Amino acid sequence: MTTSPSTDQAKPGLDAYAGSCAFLLLRLWLSMRAIATGLDKFAGKITEQKPLLDEFGQPDINGTMVNVEHKVYALKYYQGVPAALSAKFAAEPLLPAFLLKPYTASLGYLLILSGVLLLLGVATRTSLFIHGLIYISLSFGLVLINESGGVAWLAAHMILVVAALALAKYNRFTLTQRW
Repeated sequence: MTTSPSTDQAKPGLDAYAGSCAFLLLRLWLSMRAIATGLDKFAGKITEQKPLLDEFGQPDINGTMVNVEHKVYALKYYQGVPAALSAKFAAEPLLPAFLLKPYTASLGYLLILSGVLLLLGVATRTSLFIHGLIYISLSFGLVLINESGGVAWLAAHMILVVAALALAKYNRFTLTQRW
């Protein structure tokens, strides 16, 4: 009499495959999030005048013009921290200006770099750790200025980073395995 494995017991190969898929999805999400957030630091708005269009898509016969805003990306629009938060951070005595300025100047670049490294699978564990450090530093600043909603939002990101680090052993799709 032979015994067959129960259908509710997972097979080791399928567990590894599921772990690899889970890690890859999490890695892709975290990298996309970091890259998009970093790129958004370079966003600005320009306003241009365009003719008002009628219901048929033709310019209004009166020649009426309307202002239309467009989102654009350029180095000249770089802003590491939104203006509304910048003033709050500047007023916080536990955030010295000599540290705040280089931090905000490098934040967007760090997010993009760590996101690209994570996306490509270069030093995956290290880039995840860097993500965690970035989120901790952002959380620290938000705690000091009493922005609880932002802290909770960043805590969710930290949970995802920790989950990714826990699943890193399933990282099959990477350029460097060791880190």
